[in-house]
Amino acid sequence: MYRLMIVDDSNVIRRKVARCQNDDRFQVVGTACNGRKAMEGVAVWQPDVVTMDLTMPEMDGLECIQALMGFNPDLRILVVSALKDKATGIEALQLGARGFLCKPFTEQQLSAALEELMED
Repeated sequence: MYRLMIVDDSNVIRRKVARCQNDDRFQVVGTACNGRKAMEGVAVWQPDVVTMDLTMPEMDGLECIQALMGFNPDLRILVVSALKDKATGIEALQLGARGFLCKPFTEQQLSAALEELMED
């Protein structure tokens, strides 16, 4: 079973991702509302997988991805963002994210994106 941490400033999205992952492959070990809280959470929860929003207060997703990769280069990060800006998505992947899912998303799209991420 993979340990999943959800990072998003939207409580609605955090709950939606958590609801979508009630299967036997992923266990939600923690959530964070910004990059700074995510950094604290990663040390405590030691997730295998992180879903990461890009637009957040205090520390945005790009900064957080870069910091998380420095902390644990094996961490698998799925960016979940409403940003349609391709350049930002490419930058996230260059920093170490392994996948990108656009908001809004369906349960099936999230499950497929996470499955693909774990097959790498």
